Amino acid sequence: MKKKVVVGMSGGVDSSVAALILKEQGYDVIGVTMQIWQDEDYCDMSENGGCCGLSAVDDARRVAETIGIPYYVMNFKEEFKKTVIDYFVAEYLRGRTPNPCIACNRYVKWEALLHRCLGIGADYIATGHYGNIEKLPNGRFAVTKSASLNKDQSYVLYNLTQEELSHTLFPISTMEKDEVRKIAERAGLPVAHKKDSQDICFIKDGDYASFIEEQTGVKSGPGDFVDSKGNVLGRHAGIIHYTVGQRKGLGIAFGEPRYVIRLDVPKNQVVLGTLDELMTKEVLFDDINYMSVSDINEPVKVTGKVRYSAKDVPCTLYPAKDGVMKAVFEEPVRAATPGQAAVFYKDGCIVCGGSII
Repeated sequence: MKKKVVVGMSGGVDSSVAALILKEQGYDVIGVTMQIWQDEDYCDMSENGGCCGLSAVDDARRVAETIGIPYYVMNFKEEFKKTVIDYFVAEYLRGRTPNPCIACNRYVKWEALLHRCLGIGADYIATGHYGNIEKLPNGRFAVTKSASLNKDQSYVLYNLTQEELSHTLFPISTMEKDEVRKIAERAGLPVAHKKDSQDICFIKDGDYASFIEEQTGVKSGPGDFVDSKGNVLGRHAGIIHYTVGQRKGLGIAFGEPRYVIRLDVPKNQVVLGTLDELMTKEVLFDDINYMSVSDINEPVKVTGKVRYSAKDVPCTLYPAKDGVMKAVFEEPVRAATPGQAAVFYKDGCIVCGGSII
């Protein structure tokens, strides 16, 4: 009997080619787009819109017709609102900088979608992510880096569970982007040359602050820019307008570059400092999602990164004390930001685990 696979189709070329490959490999393929938009105004509805726009449904449906697979739209509006939008807003109000795509992957694209698909008899779900899944000698499943390192998405997949990984396929994991587009072109897929979406799908024009104020009905009030010693340097426009590591758009000039090094929500202060003050060798986190191992009971040498675009840096993980784990990097890392993920790799490519800073 053919194995049944539900492919999460975003309307982009990667998920479209993933569906095509699985169909050619003999799987019983069903295409699904998750309806997660709350209101049309929240999503980019342009021709090259984000993965949650209405245009994504039109593109995914046309691809499914071309490939010859059944296609459905499943409603996940409630799950997306609770686990992504509400989480995003709450984290910003706490002075943290969340990565909503990580939350969406974990709680919507996998937890909610997988549960529903297994309930209708599917064996796997599949996506167009660039990452591999391996079953290790210790019996555990782990994400490993994609063959296309410049497109590798293992960082945003660090928090998938063992059950989710055992029911997941990444059909394009060994490919380069150019190869994916050529396959789409040869197959006559209408999205072969569609641009990749870049921005957060539910934020128009990247204006996070306006979105948060609309969601809460509360305007972020002005406060003081201060240095690390508490000296007042000027006035800021509202704390939700700033993130750790930011240099441009501060609205205040100095003789040398200044960066946001901390957000003090109780005092409504944005702390500015030098590049040296932005760097750190130690990162603290709790509630780690272990992947290639089930636990860490002694110091272990790995590599780690503190944001999606950062490079891997050798570091040592120290076991949790009072529930808090520490990573000590061999060289300073830039802008280790509360709310972002710290992800660690064994042998430079196997996701060992990760957590929120």
